[in-house]
Amino acid sequence: MRKISQALVLAGVVTLPFLFSVSSASAADAPAATSPHTFTGNFTLASEYLYRGIAQTRGKPAIQGGFDYAHASGFYAGVWGSNISWIGDAVAGASAPIEIDVYGGYKGSLGGDLGYDLGVLTYNYPGSGKTLNGTVLDQDTTELYAAMSWKWLTLKYSHSTTALFGWNKVPSTTLEKTTGSGYLELNATYDLGNSWGINGHVGHQKVNGNTDASYSDYKLGVTKDMGFGVVGLAYSATNAKDSCSGAAAATANDAYCFVNNNGTNAYSSGKGRMLLTFGKTF
Repeated sequence: MRKISQALVLAGVVTLPFLFSVSSASAADAPAATSPHTFTGNFTLASEYLYRGIAQTRGKPAIQGGFDYAHASGFYAGVWGSNISWIGDAVAGASAPIEIDVYGGYKGSLGGDLGYDLGVLTYNYPGSGKTLNGTVLDQDTTELYAAMSWKWLTLKYSHSTTALFGWNKVPSTTLEKTTGSGYLELNATYDLGNSWGINGHVGHQKVNGNTDASYSDYKLGVTKDMGFGVVGLAYSATNAKDSCSGAAAATANDAYCFVNNNGTNAYSSGKGRMLLTFGKTF
């Protein structure tokens, strides 16, 4: 689940100028052509992978990275990946150690400091053992999103067109899909000067037909550009149902209490925690 959501990534620019010909003037006198195409890459080391406040690596470090393409017209596309453990943590016998996100969209301006962003994002979890008692538990998810930005504030809504990360409607005897789930978030990123910045986030995940899986999350952090990369420190927390206390670990309504494959060592995936990251763009 990409922190479109979460590990710190700065925008970098690498241009690939087109070849051009000159008829009446020498190449030395001609202005340099500017390519409408931009390619960037990013790499992040994180103390763990949090997505919408929920732990994806069971408190262990994450290695993340991706590539982006942007056109001067506003169209863009990209791919991003990270190691994960949450599928194996949540579903005994399942195995999907990596997440690969593929996305694309269009960004534009409404004039002044107002901007918008429309796109589609697919979360893909290649692996095996994604069934339980013969029932397919497919965590692959597709979301459409729309965002409005003003200076250092961004309001964004994401809407699932598939079941959301394998969740089913409850109560249900037919494993109805949670298509139509939505995530509303407000993000702020403010430059303090001298290579320092602060950021804040608040969001609410509604899982359609499964109120036990719905929750809110928030995060507050600080960043420092070291020149060779950016270091970030943030505190993240949720009100997700993840008590893991006593019998609660075995109850269906304790949605975010993950138990490892041998049925022991319950883990509260939505608890408050500090997150340390180091990000680099190229």
